Amino acid sequence: MSEGFEAAAWSEPWLARRAASTPDRIALEFGASSLTYGELQREALVVAAELTARGVAPGDVVATGLGNGVEFPRLLWALRAVGAVLLPLNPRLATDEAAHILRDSGASLWLDAGDSSGEEVARAAGDLPRLVMRGSRLEGGASVVSRPRPAPLCENPGEILALIYTSGTTGKPKGALLSAAAFRASAMGSAALLGTDSEERWLGCMPLFHVGGLSILLRACLAGSAVVVQPGFDAQAVSVALDDLGITGVSLVATMLGRLLDARGERPAPPGLRRVLLGGGPAPPSLLARAHAAGYPLAPTYGLTEAASQVATRLPDDVAPPFDERLSPLPGTEVRVVDAGGRVLDSGEAGEICVRGATLMREYLGRPEATARALRQGWLHTGDLGILDDRGRLRVLDRRDDLIVSGGENVYPAEIEAVLNGHPAVREAAVVGQPDAEYGARPMAWWVPLAPGSPAPDLEAYCRARLAGFKVPRRFVPIAELPRNASGKLLRRQLRALAGAGTRE
Repeated sequence: MSEGFEAAAWSEPWLARRAASTPDRIALEFGASSLTYGELQREALVVAAELTARGVAPGDVVATGLGNGVEFPRLLWALRAVGAVLLPLNPRLATDEAAHILRDSGASLWLDAGDSSGEEVARAAGDLPRLVMRGSRLEGGASVVSRPRPAPLCENPGEILALIYTSGTTGKPKGALLSAAAFRASAMGSAALLGTDSEERWLGCMPLFHVGGLSILLRACLAGSAVVVQPGFDAQAVSVALDDLGITGVSLVATMLGRLLDARGERPAPPGLRRVLLGGGPAPPSLLARAHAAGYPLAPTYGLTEAASQVATRLPDDVAPPFDERLSPLPGTEVRVVDAGGRVLDSGEAGEICVRGATLMREYLGRPEATARALRQGWLHTGDLGILDDRGRLRVLDRRDDLIVSGGENVYPAEIEAVLNGHPAVREAAVVGQPDAEYGARPMAWWVPLAPGSPAPDLEAYCRARLAGFKVPRRFVPIAELPRNASGKLLRRQLRALAGAGTRE
C-alpha cells in the first residue's frame, strides 16, 4: 500500500499534499504527453485563480461537458482548490437533457471544450455564464458575480466534491451530493480490499464524467499512482495499451470486456495486468468464464453513484465458479439484505440490497422525498436485489424495478439473459416484462445476432431446455444493438416502453 493510504492524517487538499510529497511522480498520461503531480498542482492552481477572478466561490456548482482529456483533471483539482462543486455531464447529452440538469442543479457556470453544442446548452439553461477550457486556459468573458446565488448545497462550503446525476436508467436523473470524505472512504476501502501501491498504472478508458471514471482519478491521487487516460473506449486501443504501456488495472463494463476479448482473439491477458474491475450491472456468466479462461484477473464489482461508486468487489484471485458470486464489501462498508417490510434476511435469502458507511451520498439535491425513501436510519436502500452468503459476500441478482412478476412467480431478467448469452448465435440479450392480461407480465427478450443476417435460431427451444417454463420469454425480438447510456448501462426503460407498446418483429 502506498504512503498516501498509510497516512492516517491524510485530508484535503489531496493534490497539494500529493504534489508536496511526490512532485516528480507521473500523475497522468495522455498519448505521448504526461503530467507529474507537481505539474498538475501548478496548472490546477492557475485554473483555480482564473475561476476565482470570475467570481466562483466555495460551494458554487460548476458544470462541465468536458470529455476524457487533460482539461478534466485540471478542472477537478482547480475546483477542489477553490472549494467549488464539480458537476460533470456527459458531452453526448441532448441540449434539453443537459439544460434540465443545469437548471435543476443551480449551476453558476458552464465549461466546455468550445464546440457549438456547448453554446446551445448554456443558452438553453437560461443564458448560463459559459467558458471554454483549452489546456490550462479559460476563454471567454463570463463572470458569475452578477447572477443571483442559489441556496448553498450544505452548511460547510467545500464539503461537497461532486454533484453527480444518476444515469436515468429508470427515469429522470437525480443529483447525488457526494462529499470529499465519501470519495476518500471509498478509495481507502478499495485499497484495503484489493491492495494498491504507487507503482500502479490504471487505464482510464471509462468516461471521467461517470462516478467510476472520476473515482479512478481520486484513487490514483491518494495512492500516488498514474492514470493513462484514453479519449474513450476503443477495444483495439485498450488492447494495445494493455500490451505496451505497463497497465496494471482497468475498469470496464460487460460490453467493453466482450469487445476487448473479441479484439484480442486468442491472445491471453498480459502478465502485468493485476485487476479488471467489472461494473455496470451483472455480467453474463459465459463472458466471465471466457475472460477467466484467458487469464484476466477479474474483479466483478457492485457499485452505484449514491455510494461514491464501489460497494463490493470479488477478489481477482478467486477463480472458482460461479463467477458472479462472492463479492466482498469494502472494509468500512456494511451490506445487508432486507425484505419488502425492512426485515433483515438470513444468508441465502433474496431481497433488497442495503448499504451503510462513510461512502454514502449526503442527499438527492432538492428531492427530500426521494432522499427519505433512499436513506433510512443510515442505510441506503438501493432498489437492487441480491443474496448474501454465510460469510457476508454478495451476489447481485437484478434491480427491483427490473424484476418480472409473472403469474405470482418472481422472474429475474439476468437469469434469462445469462442463458441467452450462452447461445452461440447470440452476441448479447436483454429481457423485460411485457404486460399480460392473464399473468400480469411475461418475459420478453431482445437479442443481438452474432452474425447479422444469419437465420434466427430457435431460442425458445434453447430456453425451454434450460429454464422453468414460466421463465421462458414469450417473444424473441432481434435487434441491431441494445440501448445503453454512455457508461454502458442497459436502458431497460426503453425496452419496457417498446414492450408495453406491443413491439412487432
